[in-house]
Formats: sequence, C-alpha cells, structure tokens
Amino acid sequence: MTTDTPARLLQLLSLLQTPREWPGGELAERLGVSRRTVRRDIDRLRELGYPVQATMGAEGGYRLVAGKAMPPLVLDDEEAVAIAVGLRAGAGHALEGVDEASVRALAKLEQVLPSRLRHRVANLQAATSPLTSGDGPTIAPETLTVMASTIAGHERLRFAYRAADGTESRRLTEPYRLVSTGRRWYLVAYDLDRADWRTFRVDRVSDPLATGARFTPRELPTGDAAEYLRRSMHRNQDTYDLDITFAAPAQTVAARLPGWLGTPEPLDEQSCRLRTTTTDAKDWMAVRLAMLGFDFTINSPAELADAAVELGDRLRRAAAGASTG
Repeated sequence: MTTDTPARLLQLLSLLQTPREWPGGELAERLGVSRRTVRRDIDRLRELGYPVQATMGAEGGYRLVAGKAMPPLVLDDEEAVAIAVGLRAGAGHALEGVDEASVRALAKLEQVLPSRLRHRVANLQAATSPLTSGDGPTIAPETLTVMASTIAGHERLRFAYRAADGTESRRLTEPYRLVSTGRRWYLVAYDLDRADWRTFRVDRVSDPLATGARFTPRELPTGDAAEYLRRSMHRNQDTYDLDITFAAPAQTVAARLPGWLGTPEPLDEQSCRLRTTTTDAKDWMAVRLAMLGFDFTINSPAELADAAVELGDRLRRAAAGASTG
C-alpha cells in the first residue's frame, strides 16, 4: 500500500498516462487504497491541471485526455531512455525538423536523468548508426545541450572556436538562439570581445562552458535568428538567386521548407513560387528540393536545373542496376 500521497499521485499519474481507460477498482488495487481515495487523488490531479475524464457505471473508469495546456509528464526508465536516445541522435546530426526546442527538451531531460540511465543512453548512442545523408558534420549532443541551457537561462557562454581558415580562438558570448539549416547547427550570439553579433558553426565549437554569469538579452538587429543567419551567410559566401514553382499549396510547401530559406508566395490554391537567395551548393539544393515530395519547376538558375538533371540520371542508373541485379 502506498501511504505517501505525493508518491501515490505520481504512481497514479504514471498509470493514467498509459492510453487506456482504467476502472476505479483496478486503480485502487494497483495503488493499494480504497476507491474513495482514488477519487480524491483524481480530484487532486485535476486541480494540478491534468485533464482526467471519468465515465459513469458500476466500475467507473478514468482516462487521461488531451487538455488546453501541456502538464508535466511522468516517464518510466525505458521511456526516458528512448526519448533521450532519439533526441540525441537528431541533435547530433542536424536532422531536418530538429530545432532548438528539441535541444532544449534534451537538455531538460538529461539534467534529471539518473546516472544509471545516462550510462544506458550513452551505450545505445554509441551502438547505433543513424541513417543520414553523410554530408553534414556530427556534433556532440552535450555541446548543444550546454548551449540550449545557457540560452534558456540567459547565461554567458565561453567556448573554443576554430574558424574556416583553421584559426583558433576563445570566445565569450551572450548566446541568443540555435538554428539548424538541415545539414549544420549554428549559434547566433553576441560576441562580447568583439562587441558585435556573430554566428558560429557548432561543429567548430569545443569545450563549451556555462559561466554562471547572467545577462539581459540584447535585441537582435533582424529580430529573427534564422533571418540573421541567412544574411550573415550571404555576406560571407557566394550567393545565387533561387526561383522555384511548386505544384502544391504555399502553406503545405512552407511547412516542409526550413524557415531560413524563405516563404513561398501562393500563385493559386494548388501552386506557389519561392524566390530567394541562398548559399547552398546547387547539387545539395537539388537533393533538398527533390526530398520535399512535390512536383516543381526550376525557373532559375540554369546551373541548378543541370544539377537536378544529373541527380535524376544518377538515380535512374541506380534503379536500373537494382532491377537487373
């Protein structure tokens, strides 16, 4: 019998988070209490914001349903390890759709993981090989979680940085946001030694250290970290104009495009057009566009159309080899 009320509430919550309806009698038996105590505990959970739905009848059943807010979750060991491994894998390879919110979630989860579970996560991570394109560098998830924690806590971040030409330096920054471009992670931060905003490729960062010194966040010049990164990349690299017409609604295409690439303009209900500038290699852009899953027309540049033709020929040759083998 669970006599400690907080512990019993956590146990009850853990049971209710299993997607099924629990008869009151079964809950009482599991918890070693009376049905009346179960009803009181259900009322306490409701007061804490957990939307528990009750059904009428001889047994009386309870089910946790979706509410207007996201209450805290209770995870068992296996669930916590599974989530941590998934988030670490995505974060370490800058997968499309894995953004700063995922890294913040990983930072929160790893902060409270017991040492025995941290060991299991590390072993599973080391024993698995993620299916990625292979063109982007991998990053230690710990680097990202330290950065995410300092961003959330408005805490100054110090790290070693290796520039593109190999120059090594130490940086003291006020971190602002993490941005994923699909192949790489970038940190947008205010560089205190240079008294200006900077972007840093996270795969070139080492020894990140949360200093403990708090700061009041500054206003980013563009107001949006993804836009600031895009402009910064354009200042430092060769750019080209991109003009693509998609045979799909603008809202549907926008949901699959990375925000830094721009927003497509609707042409009608079933088509849209994306006009922007980018620094992505044209062969990689051809792959990115093909992976969106929509028919599209390359209006410009011609070099991108050539890259798409070459990609198509390569895929056709690969498919032909498989069919004859």
